Amino acid sequence: MGKVFRFHSYLSCGLLLAAMAPLFLPGGCRGETDVEGRYRALREAMVARQIADRGVRHEGVLAAMRKVPRHLFVPPHLRPLAYGDHPLPIGEGQTISQPYIVALMTEALAPDRSMKVLEIGTGSGYQAAVLAELCREVFTIEIIPSLARKAQEILGRTYPNVRVRIGDGYRGWPEEAPFDAVIVTCSPRAVPEPLIAQLREGGRMIIPVGEAGAQELVLLKKEKGRLRRHSILPVRFVPMVDPRGGIY
Repeated sequence: MGKVFRFHSYLSCGLLLAAMAPLFLPGGCRGETDVEGRYRALREAMVARQIADRGVRHEGVLAAMRKVPRHLFVPPHLRPLAYGDHPLPIGEGQTISQPYIVALMTEALAPDRSMKVLEIGTGSGYQAAVLAELCREVFTIEIIPSLARKAQEILGRTYPNVRVRIGDGYRGWPEEAPFDAVIVTCSPRAVPEPLIAQLREGGRMIIPVGEAGAQELVLLKKEKGRLRRHSILPVRFVPMVDPRGGIY
């Protein structure tokens, strides 16, 4: 939810719009199958140029990014831009992350079919869908009710292994702990202690941390009750907020 990495060149956006043009020109669409085929081609190009070319190698992650229909997780009027190399607004002041960031954060968790994952910041539901393709169970928390309900509607059509809750992500989902992995898509000033407690021994957490303008994406590994920290890259995410709108 509310992730921002980097908006790339106008040339890239122009190429994307050119690729999408047949979807919207008279006679350019021969029905739903034809449209979906073009979206599939855009996903293939997205994975090849934006994700694999930047070093993401996990085959399951690449396959999930090719499969999940990102355009269904953005407002209809923005679907022509769904596979571009940038975040997009989804309402309520939030965004869907740039595809590369979704793939990078997912790969950092080393996902597999045995894993039970907690996501903080459901947003559009796109990240949860990618995780659901790779993991046994996904528990995702969204503090904005309208976004949570919309994500639940979309995810519920395809992913019975995803559970969505409206609530305060800082506090996690204690009754379902421990989790094999935790992914956080909003930035607190410091790593929330409840999330550390709910991460199993040997588990991984990927989270942006820091004040606005000075955030970094970090990977945490829990070893003997302590966190080993690895910095990945500087990022800009919306802050993690409490139910009253205060910043954690």
